[in-house]
Amino acid sequence: MNVVTLSQLQFAATCMFHWIFVPLTLGLSIMTAWMETKYVTTGDEMWLRMTKFWGKLFLINFALGVVTGITMEFQFGLNWAEYSRYVGDIFGAPLAMEATITFFLESVFIGVWIFGWKKISKKTHALSIWLAAIGTNLSALFILLANGWMQNPVGYVIRNGRAEMNDFLAVVTNPYGWIKFTHTLMSGYALAAFVIMGVSAWHLLRANEIDFFKRSFKMAAGWAFVASLLVGITGDFHAVEIAKVQPSKFAAMEAVWETKTNAGMCLFLIPDSEGECNAVESLTIPGMLSFLAFHDTSGVIKGLKDFPKEMRPPVTPTFLSFRLMVGLGTFMILASLAGIFLSRSKNFIENRTFLSIMVLAIPVP
Repeated sequence: MNVVTLSQLQFAATCMFHWIFVPLTLGLSIMTAWMETKYVTTGDEMWLRMTKFWGKLFLINFALGVVTGITMEFQFGLNWAEYSRYVGDIFGAPLAMEATITFFLESVFIGVWIFGWKKISKKTHALSIWLAAIGTNLSALFILLANGWMQNPVGYVIRNGRAEMNDFLAVVTNPYGWIKFTHTLMSGYALAAFVIMGVSAWHLLRANEIDFFKRSFKMAAGWAFVASLLVGITGDFHAVEIAKVQPSKFAAMEAVWETKTNAGMCLFLIPDSEGECNAVESLTIPGMLSFLAFHDTSGVIKGLKDFPKEMRPPVTPTFLSFRLMVGLGTFMILASLAGIFLSRSKNFIENRTFLSIMVLAIPVP
């Protein structure tokens, strides 16, 4: 195993561990701010209890996300020093904005929120968590604009053996980055809602604080349903953008080997990377793949065989992970919709099967 492969594995492990915490931070920050706003506007002490309880989970998660994120940023210079030298003029700009603007915004006002209870007015205290939440979500924007540039490079020239930015506006308005940002935000909101539902379900199964956790579950179910729907909608826009700027990735996602017009989508498909074909194809919906890619059934899907082998993504894991993602997203919509209706019934806590499913569903988003 060479140094490059070891560096890739180390960076992948760091990214995956970091990503356990980031989307939950995005979602819990906004939901905590919303709960405190409900307390300030209604005076209902239950909303205050919910704010403090779920806010503690947000703070713990935020701290872990920061620590793992710092580790990842060090690896840009340590594992990928040549990459940092080559594109640092562009890639470093949104990362610097994230560190100097949004991180300080969120960290300062999280401090105000933690230590400001009964020291500042209720409205000012609620404003502090909103500012922290906005900072947290803007952090995701700058990070994903950097990642969006990696996927769809814009606003640069190659000069003196380096990539140098020549159009800052093009970089910060890159459609790929903005679509990734909206898709990621909705994913984070869905995750936070599922965590609240799952933790609430765990307590309801044990008959702990029934009123508190039933209300938390009911509130989170509505968030989860709306966010899960928006995950699907933004995901559709994201797929269209991928088909336009990364056609080889789109072809791998759907295991398309031959270039096709009016391409159909196979509901049951097993790719064979060795034979550069699909071992099984059945239940095809005519024209559906072209429609998903271009919102036009006559769209042309470029097949993997039209790309050099070294330019193709690994087909089987890309295909399987994409199908798994779609399946889990569908489950999220159905589970949250069921949660909305079931949580309104008087005998909700007696539905132990559904509550157990929701505990197990915490990692699904």
